[in-house]
Amino acid sequence: MKLTMLGTGHALVRECYNTCFVIEDNQKYFMVDGGGGNTILHQLQSAGFDWMDMREIFVTHKHIDHLLGIIWMIRIICQSMYHGEYQGEANIYGHEEVIALLLDMAGKLLLPRETNFIGNRLHLIPVHDGETRAINGNPVTFFDIGSTKANQFGFCMEMRNGEKITCCGDEPYNPCEEKYAKNCQWLLHEAFCLSSQADIFKPYEKHHSTVKDACLLAEELNVANLILYHTEDQNIKDRKALYTEEGSQYFSGNLYIPDDLEVIELR
Repeated sequence: MKLTMLGTGHALVRECYNTCFVIEDNQKYFMVDGGGGNTILHQLQSAGFDWMDMREIFVTHKHIDHLLGIIWMIRIICQSMYHGEYQGEANIYGHEEVIALLLDMAGKLLLPRETNFIGNRLHLIPVHDGETRAINGNPVTFFDIGSTKANQFGFCMEMRNGEKITCCGDEPYNPCEEKYAKNCQWLLHEAFCLSSQADIFKPYEKHHSTVKDACLLAEELNVANLILYHTEDQNIKDRKALYTEEGSQYFSGNLYIPDDLEVIELR
């Protein structure tokens, strides 16, 4: 099982793509978010994926840097179904607001010959807080992260070896997520910037964390491996070194600061 970061940046980055990723297990794929545009197709190709293999997709929330790439996925899936190039079905999961928005946008932006496949072979499926579904053979529990900005869900996947990988979305950890995050083997958490540069990037005004914040949290939760993403891009060339230097002062586990298209072996 491995995780490929398609993008690692926040909404307004220019030196990398918006945060989204793929979890691969036995040549089956679980794609999380789509970034802010059709660059999602470029990122999938650059990572060595066939976009047609993205049959299980989860959208965390409605912000455009996570949602709009999914519209391009819906378009290319439905268009390929129409042309007889796409075999089988695909599922897109999200909370009720996200699914309603995707349905509305698809209905207004795509051709009827494309949207005819929605609900037939392309299934847009609302999930609820605490709901567990089998994704590629792995139990995945979706949960409300308690966002104060926009309704947002994270997820906790139980891997085949019994270990957990938990995604907290792109907002700071909320105590309501404790049962999913505490003692997990892998935690994905946002880190908008270095704590030493908080006065420059003002993460708290945007309801985001610093590297120090996220690492202190992971240490408290007894996390084994911490993956930080959804960052600024002004430090992109030295981001890995700078974030690792700051974070390792507060977190004793394995700290990952991935670049776009970087692959992390989960087991």
